[in-house]
Amino acid sequence: MDFQDQRVLVTGATAGIGREAAKLFADRGAFVIVSGRDPGRGAGTVSAIEAAGGRAQFIAADLRDVASVRQLGDQAGEVDVLINNAAILNAHTTLEQDLESFGVMFDVDVRAPFFLAAAVLPGMIARGSGVIVNISSMAASVGVPQAPVVAATKAAIESFTRSWSAAFGTNGIRVNTVAPGPTLTDGAVAMLGEGAAQLGMATPLGRSARPSEIAEAILFVASPQASYLSGATLAVDGGFTAI
Repeated sequence: MDFQDQRVLVTGATAGIGREAAKLFADRGAFVIVSGRDPGRGAGTVSAIEAAGGRAQFIAADLRDVASVRQLGDQAGEVDVLINNAAILNAHTTLEQDLESFGVMFDVDVRAPFFLAAAVLPGMIARGSGVIVNISSMAASVGVPQAPVVAATKAAIESFTRSWSAAFGTNGIRVNTVAPGPTLTDGAVAMLGEGAAQLGMATPLGRSARPSEIAEAILFVASPQASYLSGATLAVDGGFTAI
């Protein structure tokens, strides 16, 4: 899986799955644009990549702000691979959900990837090639009583995948979704506590994923080895949605 000299933009790349994906793409020769809100954590990801012999640049962006999203698209330049990974996950039931966090989740998890894709797609169309990988969740495919808004945002991004695949396939652009299951990221542990590991025990594989395992799936979907894969959602959930 060679990404030599390709420009790969990873949002939410300062921690968790995004950080692991950024490191993995850099290991395969890509120049990685690391994006996130925290310059300190961004510098840490870039340093880790450079220490391993890779190349990376940090661009700060606040995906709650559509102007910042568009600026990120401009600053990133000619992007060959876009990984729409950043998300805000606030678990609230329907009766507990407040309006402010509802709006923030849709701003970051739905509006931002839409307009970031719109910013990089013209360049991909002009070159006749490109890859977009949207990061969803198993929550898009099952009932989630404790987090219906999270589930809705993930279902929306899977819908983008199908629409963009249909719209831009003739331009040589592939678009797919990776839908992780229970994964032991810092964010998941902060939101679910011990429930993050317990949820993994409910999968057929009997455990939660490591962020690096999800990153490997993202790398595959973006790679030439998946050259005939488009419009698909790849469940990387230990078999959870199969039962």
